[in-house]
Amino acid sequence: MLDKRLPLALDSGGLEWPEEGRIAVFSPADEVDLSDLPRDRVQIIQGFRPSHDLWAERGYDTVVTCEGRYAAAVVCLPRAKSEARALIAGAAEVCDGIVVIDGQKTDGVDSILKAMKQRVTVHGPVTKAHGKLFWLSSPAADCFVDWQDGPTLTEGGFWTAPGVFSADSVDLASALLADALPETLGAHVADLGAGWGFLAAHILTREDVEVVHLVEAQHIALECARRNVVDDRAVFHWADATTWSPAHRMDSVVMNPPFHQGRAAEPQIGQAFVASAARLLAPQGHLWMVANRHLPYETELKRHFAQVEEIGGDARFKLFHAARPQRRRR
Repeated sequence: MLDKRLPLALDSGGLEWPEEGRIAVFSPADEVDLSDLPRDRVQIIQGFRPSHDLWAERGYDTVVTCEGRYAAAVVCLPRAKSEARALIAGAAEVCDGIVVIDGQKTDGVDSILKAMKQRVTVHGPVTKAHGKLFWLSSPAADCFVDWQDGPTLTEGGFWTAPGVFSADSVDLASALLADALPETLGAHVADLGAGWGFLAAHILTREDVEVVHLVEAQHIALECARRNVVDDRAVFHWADATTWSPAHRMDSVVMNPPFHQGRAAEPQIGQAFVASAARLLAPQGHLWMVANRHLPYETELKRHFAQVEEIGGDARFKLFHAARPQRRRR
């Protein structure tokens, strides 16, 4: 983690912060300790809503995208290689001084370090806790122009961006769910974890639908969805689907919930989506859901809905229809 390697770089590795000016920190993990940075000069760049809100609650200046110039920057590498390169390019573009890159070996930091050494002079690395930290003394923005990447139109005709789920093609699970949706979904529908908008676009082919709420925690994914779903009935929400609350209850909820944030499967994320769907639905509302076949969602579905049935799928995915949400009294 960053907080294991940064003190070593500052104490004996030769890294020094500029005496003044803002320091941008790109996508730090929720559990990282940033006490080795001057808090009053730090601006967190975080587009994932739960993490964005967490850093803001801790008292950090937190924004979705860069604001102006920075004296230094810290890039915390994500798993996706294209997203990692785009973050580095973005940091180099807006920074006038040192750019620090930190990442775990399991997230590809070695390949990023190798690629950067072929372009610029790299200082370090500091190696500890199964990861590496290194830095550029000057940002050399021109050296990373080809790494810059934002929303792009794919050959399939939809907009995606680095780090967005299923950026290269339509997700097979979502395609299965889209084919299984009934012709009637009701007037008010929510797409929880809407991504770049594939399912919402299919929902909007139903004439009875008056509004579709696209609820997505990843800001860049929602920006892609705005380009992919241009129907006036679409309403976009940058929000955590497990806590989002609309003004009115939904007739239907449609979702292909995420099941991990790191490498390991985390079924509790999908289980939280199930609980949220039950909370959002009208008494006679319906949930339409797809999940990886190995994930244990049946118990949670039966806990929150009076009627649960598996309606299809394939060897990898299972489709569920649930109805009559049960609201537990406190």
